[in-house]
Amino acid sequence: MDPLSQARDVAFSALFAQSLRMKVVAQNIANAESTGSTPGADAYRRRTIMFSNAMDSTAQGSSRVEAKVSFDMTDFQKELRPSDKAADANGFVKVPNVNMIVEMTDMRQALRSYEANLQIIRLSRDMSSSLVELLKSNG
Repeated sequence: MDPLSQARDVAFSALFAQSLRMKVVAQNIANAESTGSTPGADAYRRRTIMFSNAMDSTAQGSSRVEAKVSFDMTDFQKELRPSDKAADANGFVKVPNVNMIVEMTDMRQALRSYEANLQIIRLSRDMSSSLVELLKSNG
């Protein structure tokens, strides 16, 4: 496989990974206030993305980006809300371990990475087209 196609394949897999990252961040933001539904139940647990590099067996040894969703296992904070349905015997409710500043930062980074990979795809396509035109004019 030629280098431009390999670059495009890596960028396509990175686009998918970053779109998954944006989806997970959006879920975290949407559930930032979701507590349990029974007394003492756990609140929404923040999800994170783990990226890794993997060899693509279908693309003759080129690499690709893999993304896996995992859970942020940091402890829940507790707030005193005695009237809440999720309050334990002492009146405390576990609140999600979602930090809006972290989520907005993650979203911004994911968007920038997505745009950068999209630009790589555009540039490799343009370079391939230029190469074909150059070969036509010299042929």
